[in-house]
Amino acid sequence: MRKLLIQVLAVAVSAGLMSACSAGTGSGQPTSSGPSATSSGPSTQSAAPAPDTETSVPAPAPSAPSGLPAGPGAGNAELSIMVKPSDTEPAVNYTLVCQGGVPSAESKHPAADAACAALKDNPSVLSPSTKNTAQACTEQYGGPQEATVTGIVDETPVDVTFARTNGCEISAWNAAQTILGSSGGAA
Repeated sequence: MRKLLIQVLAVAVSAGLMSACSAGTGSGQPTSSGPSATSSGPSTQSAAPAPDTETSVPAPAPSAPSGLPAGPGAGNAELSIMVKPSDTEPAVNYTLVCQGGVPSAESKHPAADAACAALKDNPSVLSPSTKNTAQACTEQYGGPQEATVTGIVDETPVDVTFARTNGCEISAWNAAQTILGSSGGAA
């Protein structure tokens, strides 16, 4: 008899604690947020999801990197390009001015025709998407070369640096090498 009394008391205390923890009025009375035990049909009120129910909303689509769009552009550019082969060698500076994918007389670039055509074909090459992201890159060293490109491409400001210190940066350098005027690496 004593065991039965202890069990009933434990159930009563548990029920009281459960109702005190529910999002009700705090009076210890059960709330009507769930389906009723006496109802004959489905409840019209929304019940809280089960703890193992996924309630997260999908993550937003990654935003495109700000800057130049992918695909062909107008081919208009005014760029200052600085390539530093190594810490001990002086930097080489170029000016690239393009109109409609064709270099103007102001251009002082070793391969201005190819560089302007490359910019017209894909201006986004000057806004690498791997900069400042959590993308994993191979830890390989491609050389001490560094390059900086500043100016305007198709009315969009450009200020980007290139290096060859890991796989992602080497890939970005290789994609832009025609514009940089240097292939980088061992020649």
